[in-house]
Amino acid sequence: MADSGSVKIKVKRAYDSPARGDGRRILVDRIWPRGVSKEELHLHCWMKELAPSSRLRKWFGHDPSRWEAFKERYFRELDAHPQALEALISECRKGPVTLVFGAKDTCHNQAVALKSYIETRKSPK
Repeated sequence: MADSGSVKIKVKRAYDSPARGDGRRILVDRIWPRGVSKEELHLHCWMKELAPSSRLRKWFGHDPSRWEAFKERYFRELDAHPQALEALISECRKGPVTLVFGAKDTCHNQAVALKSYIETRKSPK
């Protein structure tokens, strides 16, 4: 498997307008962003299985003081989904990917954590 370090990944709020340079737009939330239509999002796909569990999402609550612990727990959840990760990495090999999320916090959310996870690990087997 190729090293996932060569992929180009961006993150973007669901409420920000799509741009030509976004490439494949992939929603990585477990729940649909409130008030946004499918047409407005211009998604390539929705990968719910890569979103944090509802339990982890509720525990985190986008509290920056829990960010490091959230990432550790979320990364363990991701480790348990190698097929879903491989599907995402496969999309990344085709060109730029934008991970789309609904949270207000643009620094402490699952898309930022997922991007870091992919960029710092080799693709799953």
